[in-house]
Amino acid sequence: MTIAFVFPGQGAQTIGMGKALADAYPAAQAVFDEVDEALGEKLSTLIWEGNIEELTLTQNAQPALMATSMAAMRALEAEGISIGKASFVAGHSLGEYSALAAAGALSVADTARLLRTRGQAMQSAVPVGEGAMAAILGLDLDAVRAVADEAAQGEVCQAANDNDPTQVVVSGAKAAVERAAEIAKEKGAKRAIMLPVSAPFHCALMQPAADVMADALAKVEIKAPAVPLVANVCAEAVTDPDLIRQLLVEQVTGSVRWRESVQYMAAQGVTCAWEIGAGKALSGMIRKIERSIACQAVGTPEDVQKAIQADA
Repeated sequence: MTIAFVFPGQGAQTIGMGKALADAYPAAQAVFDEVDEALGEKLSTLIWEGNIEELTLTQNAQPALMATSMAAMRALEAEGISIGKASFVAGHSLGEYSALAAAGALSVADTARLLRTRGQAMQSAVPVGEGAMAAILGLDLDAVRAVADEAAQGEVCQAANDNDPTQVVVSGAKAAVERAAEIAKEKGAKRAIMLPVSAPFHCALMQPAADVMADALAKVEIKAPAVPLVANVCAEAVTDPDLIRQLLVEQVTGSVRWRESVQYMAAQGVTCAWEIGAGKALSGMIRKIERSIACQAVGTPEDVQKAIQADA
């Protein structure tokens, strides 16, 4: 069994995520303590007892989801399953930072601060209401790119997330994205769903945020990951710290090539994906991309025990 550890992105957040892990494993609790200290606030209280609207704010959701993923990772380690069990790590958008923290390329504290900065920068790059994202269901990447080009009309409109063969997300100026949703339906899309996001991620409008992240990442130590990272921007394995730093900057405005990333891992012999952290969104995508890859969620103490049994 060749395993990839994959880490979820924004949208997976729920109130209470990671609490059972923290209660069951001191090492998991220590992750939340470390993130609280790094940010100088009790993010853990918001995660476990707050309201979902506040948790969903990009600047909170990003470090919160990373903390939950790292808590699950520490629980696995407490049970004797280290990062070396994986042949690759990969993450969806912010999940790439979780993957790098899990692989030892970034410290948890640095990752928390980077994601707080990233969330704030992405939120402030475009005034609220001026950008939008829409999920196009039932058209492939090439078809959606053509839709986005037709819809742009001088504004930014790009294919942002190539999630699976049935779902591509477009991002850009609100009017252009709304046009894309209508054009997509005319071109045979099953559905076009405007997403409840606060900013148009992974498109050229995010360039101010990319500039902020270039500065922030320049000041942080990045080590070679213990296992290769399959990066969003290039959909192939990377280990060089300087290249990883560059790709993390490019990722802010670049497309999340998740479908190709999963296909790459399958071609390298991956037969099982463990989704480390909150939710099962990536598992759903992976099943649509590559049926040969079995998926295992690892987000609760029960999940950790199932993973141990599956590994036995």
